[in-house]
Amino acid sequence: MRKLLSPRWLGGAVLTLTLAGCGASREPVTLHEKNTVPDNLSQWHVVEALDGKLVLNERVTPYDLNTALFTDYAHKLRTVWMPEGTSAGYGDDDFDYPVGTIISKTFYYPLADDGSVLRTDDYSHDFVQGHPGSGLNLNKVKLIETRMLVKRADGWQALPYVWNDAQTDAVLEIAGDAKRLQLVSENGSNETFTYVVPDFNQCAGCHADNHSQKAVRPIGPRARHLNKQYSYEGGSENQLVYWQQVGYLTGLPELEGVPHNVNFKDASASLEERARSYLDINCGHCHNPNGPADTSGLMLYGAERDMRKLGVCKPPVAAGTGSGDRLFAIVPGSPDESILNFRVESTDPGAMMPELGRSLAHEEGTELLKAWIASMPGNCS
Repeated sequence: MRKLLSPRWLGGAVLTLTLAGCGASREPVTLHEKNTVPDNLSQWHVVEALDGKLVLNERVTPYDLNTALFTDYAHKLRTVWMPEGTSAGYGDDDFDYPVGTIISKTFYYPLADDGSVLRTDDYSHDFVQGHPGSGLNLNKVKLIETRMLVKRADGWQALPYVWNDAQTDAVLEIAGDAKRLQLVSENGSNETFTYVVPDFNQCAGCHADNHSQKAVRPIGPRARHLNKQYSYEGGSENQLVYWQQVGYLTGLPELEGVPHNVNFKDASASLEERARSYLDINCGHCHNPNGPADTSGLMLYGAERDMRKLGVCKPPVAAGTGSGDRLFAIVPGSPDESILNFRVESTDPGAMMPELGRSLAHEEGTELLKAWIASMPGNCS
């Protein structure tokens, strides 16, 4: 039987999120009409910069993913809010979110002493009291952008907001933006890169994972990505169970039957599980039977089981700079001969994959894919 949260624990968790948002801002979350969206992020009252913190308002719930989309080593604070009395209906592949749902994702970097940004997996210093519900510590992080997905009666609306240098508010930038940053690794090495905030059309390009419908949908908050433990103020709980308890999810089956991706860095999982989870979140929104990359025949979404469609010994539909003069998407045992490796390691706009959302290569991700392909038996002779 699934463990349920006690009313006392649940009340404490929700109260913490309430106080985090209401300590300085008494405005409730405001759901603006589609054609009158505000110029400033603060007018939504979902996440706001108040008293040196980026705080979450009442019933704005943080969440995380088993394996997240790589975005130039940026950290991300993800939240969901639904109107009072509404909830999402469970589905293995997608949730039926109610009209009025607001999903936010704030991209930021931990700050180094010299003002450059840090490349680190450590989130422990980002928050005021060590957990997302307490708010981001604005003295220790550099805010870049907050992306909003708002569920309207006719579908989802994507809205990119870019933070000002003073970190007091973010401004709607339909045309996107670009920021030049200095990224410093924990070993002291550094590199300069351009962080690109996508424009409105680019947002739709990734989130419209069904090419024929061309409808924007959330990519991250789906069952297989959310099915994990999360550290709330009152303790650790499975996110899907928590969503059910706070009234944000109905129809949740027993967890044993819920799809589950793994953390790509989890050494206790198999190489294949880790690599497939990584490809699913980073590539699967395009490379699926209904996605924008369906004509390529390369299917990298999590449910694909045909190894040929997954790329093993599969020639490209069209050769050129994107193939790196390699013959097959995946050559078992030979990552250096595989187009997949070439494209995820490239930073050439004409060759790299994913096409959007990064300027840098993800070293940890590319090393995982190398190890996975190197471990495959067979050949393409």
